[in-house]
Amino acid sequence: MTENSSTPRTRPSLRAPLKRHPLPRQTEISHRRVIITMVAMALGGFGIGTTEFVAMGLLNLIASDFQISEDQAGHVISAYALGVVVGAPLITTLTGRVPRRRLALILMIAFTVGNGLSVFATSYEMLLVSRFIAGFPHGAYFSVVALISASLAPTGKRGKYVALSGLGLSVATVIGVPAAQWMGATFGWNTAFLAVAIIGAVTFVALWFAVPHMTQMPSTNPMTELGALINSQVLFTLGIGTVGFGGMFAVYTYITFSLTENAGFSAHLIWIPLMVYGIGMIIGTYVGGMLADKNLEFTIVGVLITLIFVLSAFYFTSHVAWLGIFNFGLIGTMGSMLVPSLQTRLMDVAREAQTLAAALNHSALNMANAAGAAVGGAVIGAGYGYSAPALAGAIMAACGALLWIPAFFLRRHHTRATTN
Repeated sequence: MTENSSTPRTRPSLRAPLKRHPLPRQTEISHRRVIITMVAMALGGFGIGTTEFVAMGLLNLIASDFQISEDQAGHVISAYALGVVVGAPLITTLTGRVPRRRLALILMIAFTVGNGLSVFATSYEMLLVSRFIAGFPHGAYFSVVALISASLAPTGKRGKYVALSGLGLSVATVIGVPAAQWMGATFGWNTAFLAVAIIGAVTFVALWFAVPHMTQMPSTNPMTELGALINSQVLFTLGIGTVGFGGMFAVYTYITFSLTENAGFSAHLIWIPLMVYGIGMIIGTYVGGMLADKNLEFTIVGVLITLIFVLSAFYFTSHVAWLGIFNFGLIGTMGSMLVPSLQTRLMDVAREAQTLAAALNHSALNMANAAGAAVGGAVIGAGYGYSAPALAGAIMAACGALLWIPAFFLRRHHTRATTN
């Protein structure tokens, strides 16, 4: 029997059709996938932490390269901080309808571009602009990943997951900043920003493959987000962060002078106290997240009260190198414990405006950085010595604790009123 010649013959396909695997929803992923997502988001925090702090140690090289004073070079840090303060509320207000996964990717692109431009900055003015661009997505990124982490967290572990999403910033102070500092000093300051840009690109790829569709995170609109600005509990929380957290920076900013002038510590070994401080930040961030899940309000006030004591102690211990370094690590531990607690509190009290409120937390922390440095500088300028900023910082922590009192009782009153 022969095959009919009129019957069409089909040739087998040499290539199997490509199957597109759709991105899973957040309700469809395993615990292992959640952990991978957390690591990917923390990697972005690692890059942000590295670029934020490494510039402080490169100012002399930048000043020399552009033939400007170190005071002028310091504006590079101010430009980055300004980008954070402006970008955090602006981005989160205008992007409420953008899916959170997509927004995280866009923010990491902006961060990578900003640091990439810093590598090729041929003038002081161009470097200022590039640092502003690099800082612009900072607060919004941490806001978005904190909210993603909270949405992915199992019941009762939201504070811990929020802390884990920001842990990369703390790790950066121990690993990323020293490594980038070495690169900048050895191969030129712009290579430090090149390393950060590469981290940003790697983070983008990691986020692209790891973060699921966040289907349980509803979109918002600008007016809803702006409601955070008239929420008294949001404002109280931001005030606590700005004032209370600022006490830590009153000491951090002048740590080199405190240890070298008071204790005779070698300026070439200043990386040791900075590394101890970074280790303290890692511990504090993790422990702070767990304590926030236990009792959020009392964690905040307990940390602030403890900060009063450890900052006051530094006034005395800074005259003995090893005691001062240990005490400095405790300051880093206690200060960083505030961050996940304040972030979680903002999510609780902001209601529908969580994205803007969480972003404002990082604006507040950057203002705390500036406020602490200004207060510490004023105390030193008044002739009270390099130990005195610690006492000024203790007073700032006490003011933060005082702000907590009306915030706590007004919130409790509101909770009782709404449940009755």
